[in-house]
Amino acid sequence: MSDNFYRAFEDRYRGARPLIKSRLMAYQPFFAPLIALYPGAAVLDLGCGRGEWLELLTEHGFAPRGVDLDEGMLAACRERGLHADLTDALSALRAQGDASVAMVSAFHLVEHIPFDQVQLMIAEALRVLLPGGLLIMETPNPENLVVGASSFYMDPSHLKPIPSPLLEFVTGFAGFPRHKVLRLQEAAQLHTDAPIGLINVLDGVSPDYAVVGQKDAPPAALAAFAAPFATKFGIGLSDLALRFEEQDNRRRTELYAGIARVEHALQAGLVSLGEAHQGVARVAAGVEQHRLRLDMAEPILQRVGPNADRLAELQGQMVQQVQLALQAQNQVQGQLDALGHRIGMAEARAQQADAHVAALLDSTSWRATAPLRAVAGSAYRLRSAAREGRLASGVKRRLAGPLVTFMRAMLRRPRVKRVALTVLRRFPGLHARLYGILRRGNAPPPPPPAASPTHSASAADLSPREQRMYHELKQAMEARNK
Repeated sequence: MSDNFYRAFEDRYRGARPLIKSRLMAYQPFFAPLIALYPGAAVLDLGCGRGEWLELLTEHGFAPRGVDLDEGMLAACRERGLHADLTDALSALRAQGDASVAMVSAFHLVEHIPFDQVQLMIAEALRVLLPGGLLIMETPNPENLVVGASSFYMDPSHLKPIPSPLLEFVTGFAGFPRHKVLRLQEAAQLHTDAPIGLINVLDGVSPDYAVVGQKDAPPAALAAFAAPFATKFGIGLSDLALRFEEQDNRRRTELYAGIARVEHALQAGLVSLGEAHQGVARVAAGVEQHRLRLDMAEPILQRVGPNADRLAELQGQMVQQVQLALQAQNQVQGQLDALGHRIGMAEARAQQADAHVAALLDSTSWRATAPLRAVAGSAYRLRSAAREGRLASGVKRRLAGPLVTFMRAMLRRPRVKRVALTVLRRFPGLHARLYGILRRGNAPPPPPPAASPTHSASAADLSPREQRMYHELKQAMEARNK
């Protein structure tokens, strides 16, 4: 190939130096304990290319040396002051003494050489490594289907891809007791729970992988490397395929559940549609009945039509009469309300008067003046009788009863009767008048007049002052009667 072809090819397709160096930091868990075990140790990088790995190791305290067969690549190394020589990998290994380097690395080299040379390279690396030293071989990962079927062949010097299980087996077979596959450079979003598609299964597997082998050493020296050798790196084809299948199963389950819900909704819709059809049929039947009724009503409307104006006029008159009646009703209602208010006020005044009368009748002064009212009433009646000429006849009527009773009592006593008759014979006129009174008195006497309620009060119920007034009035009346 022409000079500088590989340098131009890597500049375009491999990526910029900062990107490559950031990717190479994936090996830090391995080389960090190694520099602690062998400070400033030598490293041999086979197929060093542009020298990104040499630069990184130098920054971390190693003394790396690179070899390559491309002058363009070596020029890139020398431009940065890196130690790089023009020679092939096997020759460089064979020139090294036993147990002379802490690490042998080969980045994207094994896919460029025949497989038997790969085996020889691994065996020579085991010889030149210090106890606990590391062999790192990175290569395209054919487990990534796009890489194995397409992008691997972008480099015309590639022979054939090497599956990771094969390269790991060769490493162990050559005598490395500890070896591990590291899958590298996969997309970061594949480590999240985000859904993946089929393209991720085809192209999402780690596009590169490395086999890291460690030469045997005392357990104390190997202990510092236990963690990185136990850590899983990258994503394999089976990981993505299983994840995609589980995701697809969930989607299918959700899809079937959705289909079931849709079918259920369709069944319910069909039932509703059937009910709607029945409802439409009922409505149609009702419409037909209404149409028939309209047909029957049309002749009636034709007959009633000429009278419609008269009916409207009568309706207007009835409305006016109803309005007048409502107005009259409102007026009457107003009068009734006013009358009710007046009645209510009269009832209130009557209740107040009843209360005053009840209080007056129940008062002590009313009871105390009862005899006085009786005397005043008697005097009023006597004056009325005198003015009207009824005084003599009234006195006679009131004295006739006691006189008849007295004469009857005398007649029941013979001795008294004889004495009275002897006396009356001396006064014939008086005898005749008494006899007439006695004869008229044989009729049943009229019932005595009922006592006035005003006379029912007892003097014992009066106060001392009122009793004194009562006795004075009584004595005055008795003296007047005498």
